[in-house]
Amino acid sequence: MNALIAEFPLYASGFLGTLRLCLFAAVGALFWGTVLAAFRVSPVPPLRFIGLAWVTVFRNSPLVVTLFTFAFALPLVGIQFPTFGGNAFFWPGVAGLICYTAAFVCEAVRSGINSVPPGQAEAARAVGLTFQQTLGAVVLPQAIRTVVPPLGSVMIAMIKNSAIVGAFGVAGELFSVDSALSATGRYYALASLTGVAIAYLVITIPAGIGLGALERRIEVKR
Repeated sequence: MNALIAEFPLYASGFLGTLRLCLFAAVGALFWGTVLAAFRVSPVPPLRFIGLAWVTVFRNSPLVVTLFTFAFALPLVGIQFPTFGGNAFFWPGVAGLICYTAAFVCEAVRSGINSVPPGQAEAARAVGLTFQQTLGAVVLPQAIRTVVPPLGSVMIAMIKNSAIVGAFGVAGELFSVDSALSATGRYYALASLTGVAIAYLVITIPAGIGLGALERRIEVKR
């Protein structure tokens, strides 16, 4: 306990850094994943190909490879990210998490779209709505209500995946542990790892409770 108290400022900084990282990544992944899902069901073949290719590549690639690409490979070909609070790896970490997580969001949303009865889309087209209008006004509002549980699981997995971003220099909980491990013995390291586990539980448990409440509020009555 003394070890955790001694390093509390470091944990607090890492905790807030992780929250910021997860917030940006969650918003970006939900948006881009929904767009990819629209691509997957689009009547335009090139858009369907883009959606399929994105999901195939990122779902079958390790997250570490994606993060390494954004953090180190892209700058070598001239693609630079701005710094965030003096940290050059924050935005590459956010971008990597968005690209990786969006593939899973896409498949969750697509499953919800496929669960909407085809008659809904046919009725919308019969009254003259375009594909975009049908998807945005008729299909997606119904689909989202059915995919809250899988989307919640994807978001919680993304929060836990954010620990990997710490290995690339982003100030997160893992960064705090690295500092403790490099300067102290194994008992202190064990306490530090315990503190990291507690910190992630502080994030994921309320997130799970909130998602459960949201699911009950908007669930489809059967």
